[in-house]
Amino acid sequence: MNDAATAGQSDAELIISRLFDAPRALVFEAWTNPDHLNRWCCPIGFTLPFSQGDIRSGGWFKTCMRSPEGEDHWLSGTYREVKPHERIVFTHAWHDETGKPGQETVVTITLRDENGRTQLTLHQALFDSKASRDGHQDGWNATLDSLETYLPEMAG
Repeated sequence: MNDAATAGQSDAELIISRLFDAPRALVFEAWTNPDHLNRWCCPIGFTLPFSQGDIRSGGWFKTCMRSPEGEDHWLSGTYREVKPHERIVFTHAWHDETGKPGQETVVTITLRDENGRTQLTLHQALFDSKASRDGHQDGWNATLDSLETYLPEMAG
């Protein structure tokens, strides 16, 4: 079940709320187990030719997302908080063509039980422009579509 609501945001922040027809523990595992995360955590049509990290409070990640046109997009960050079945907080920075990380935002994923389903709220801030925020909104919604498609495979 998909409830794609975006509300109450300024130009500098993004808030997306989705309801997944899966238990909270499964959704948390999808976000924190690299074997699962690397199979869904990019927009539909993109691939992850490179992904490394240490998913724990104080950990890190570096990932390459490849577009359907073959363009590579590198990003990295650090995990500020990983609280089982409840919350994941990490920094997020795209790299420029020289490999240098750009502006850093903070992403907070909050999971709440809704009668056996999971209410996921994604908050990302602070963006330097409305255009950047809107691009991330499109990317995250497509990525959450990938998660929605992948969860039944995990459960099966």
